[in-house]
Amino acid sequence: MMDPTPAGDSKAGPGAESGDGPSRSTGGGPRFRRVLAIETSCDDTSVAVIAHDGRVLANLAAGQDDAHRPFGGIVPEIASRNHTHHLLPLVDQALRGAALSWDDIDGIVVTSAPGLIGSLLVGVVTAKTLALAENKPFLGVNHLEGHLLAPFLRDDGYAPPAGFEYPYVGLAISGGHTSLYRIDGLGEYEVLGQTVDDAAGEAFDKFAKMAGLGFPGGARVDREARSGDPRAFAFPRAMIHEDHFMFSFSGLKTAARKALDALPEAARAARLPDLCASYQEAIVDVLLDRLARAVKAEGVGRAVLTGGVSANSRLRARAEEWARATGVQLVVPPIRYCTDNAAMVGYAGILRLNRGETSPRSLGPSPKAPLGRRREGVRAPGVRRS
Repeated sequence: MMDPTPAGDSKAGPGAESGDGPSRSTGGGPRFRRVLAIETSCDDTSVAVIAHDGRVLANLAAGQDDAHRPFGGIVPEIASRNHTHHLLPLVDQALRGAALSWDDIDGIVVTSAPGLIGSLLVGVVTAKTLALAENKPFLGVNHLEGHLLAPFLRDDGYAPPAGFEYPYVGLAISGGHTSLYRIDGLGEYEVLGQTVDDAAGEAFDKFAKMAGLGFPGGARVDREARSGDPRAFAFPRAMIHEDHFMFSFSGLKTAARKALDALPEAARAARLPDLCASYQEAIVDVLLDRLARAVKAEGVGRAVLTGGVSANSRLRARAEEWARATGVQLVVPPIRYCTDNAAMVGYAGILRLNRGETSPRSLGPSPKAPLGRRREGVRAPGVRRS
């Protein structure tokens, strides 16, 4: 997280006392003061209790790495089954950890899209059932919106920097998403660019599997790369000189496969740190090039890195170097709020609840749900130029 710097015209962030913040009840306070939030979009089960000002009162998670490691990746059926085991105990633990009862909870928020359909279904059905049983309003939230608003969370160890506010450019990067947004307010999201093939996290995971590093791949590549030379292998940086904000990582993955195949088996272990460092550097170069171009083009001077891939140590270090050199106010939330977590979902939800929004009991999960409008010229994922 960088120190704040002046950045042109702006409006207050969602926790501020302004017309853009939560709507107020006639008593002067927000109608929704605290919500319970559920996140089950992939393999992590998370439950949080969030206050209207972004304070995290509880944020718990149960991972599944051990269950999926033998398969080298996430198995959707195993993920959804494990959510059913973890979810209700986490709800009880979150309420106890926040020292609250159901009487203190004003609403229930859940990730309803996008993600693995079976995993989402467990969370949505549980949230709707709890809302019915406890007579609470209920709201489904887009997982990506949670990531974009994660900088505004706060707890005893983290708070957004003074002066950080709308508008800003957000780079959301994970195993399933690599998208660049302009954020002008709650619900005001414009897609500036996105991947046309693999997401950045997917590129890390596929390379880790090719290299025999195991699961979860991104963290293992990061760890191995720390003792390697990022200039040892000349991997491609797709579209890096083109004047747009799109991403592509499939060619990088193919180049890494060829580099691995060209190494004698006996030399692989010794060269693995260099391979990981070079591969990682190629991804980081592309991500930061696009982020820097977008910040300059939009003229906002504020940026956010969020999503699971933003936990990468090399990306964080180089992003902070870039921000210091350019005077950009950069926020990278702590890792607990970058990876999939219910706190970010709860915050997006409580803002919308205080704006008068709720979801019908008929709401179902959706595996795909684009967030915001695409700027003219931005291609949908999988669509290449003719």
